[in-house]
This record gives sequence, C-alpha cells and structure tokens, in this order.
Amino acid sequence: MSLIDIISTDIMAATKAREMEKLEALRGVKAALLVANTAEGNKPVTPEDELKILQKLVKQRRESAAIYKEQNRMDLYEPEMIQADYIEAYLPAQMSEDDIRKVVAEIIAQTGATSIKDMGKVMGMASKQLAGKADNSVVSKLVKELLPA
Repeated sequence: MSLIDIISTDIMAATKAREMEKLEALRGVKAALLVANTAEGNKPVTPEDELKILQKLVKQRRESAAIYKEQNRMDLYEPEMIQADYIEAYLPAQMSEDDIRKVVAEIIAQTGATSIKDMGKVMGMASKQLAGKADNSVVSKLVKELLPA
C-alpha cells in the first residue's frame, strides 16, 4: 500500500472522527505528494522522495510555529505544532544524537577526512546513509564538531 493510499484512508477516518487539525495536516500531505507525482511527468515518486516531502512539511510547520510563538500568537502556534506531530507520525523514528555521532565518525574514518575542508565529502555520504533517520542540521553540527579545523 502506497503512502498516498495510507494518507487517503487516514483522511477518511479523520473526517469521520471530526479531527480537524489531523484532517488539515493529512490533506496538506496528500496535496504535496500528488504535486510531486505530477511534477516530473509520469515518473513515480520513490519512498525516499516521500520521506523528503514529509520531512519538509514537518520542518515548515515547526518553523511557522516558532514564528507564531515569537509573535505571541498561541492561537496559531498550537495548530501548527499539532499538525507537525501528525505528519511526523508517518516518518521513521529519528536516531539519537549519540547514534548519529557514531555513524558520522565511521564515515569520517571511511572517507579519510582530515579537516573541515572535507566536510562536503562527509556530508554527502552521511546524507545518503541517514536519509529519513536524522535531521541534516544535526548531522552537519556533528560533522563540524568531529572534524578538526
């Protein structure tokens, strides 16, 4: 069963249960997935692409929520956070910072990176290995930490 089918089923369930925040979040996900399906001709969206889309949607919601919180608009902050949580439920569990650190250290050893100049090489491999499992900003921070200047 594809992610769009799962989302469609969950949309019907949320409609019946009258869960408006969940319904709005799921409709946004479905719309983004449908746009991605039609954006590149008839080329199907891969599971990796679906993960990227979901991560992007969660990030957008969290960034919006942070802005609303800065502006003391709790009436807008709370729905954004709730929607981000609903969308995040479709993502695989995120790795802990310690686990990410171990993977990054292994990649640094594999690539033979010796300084911060090799960050691009390390980040390229790390992005592929940790796709969907870790936030790239955390990975980037750890790479900078582990590579000598």
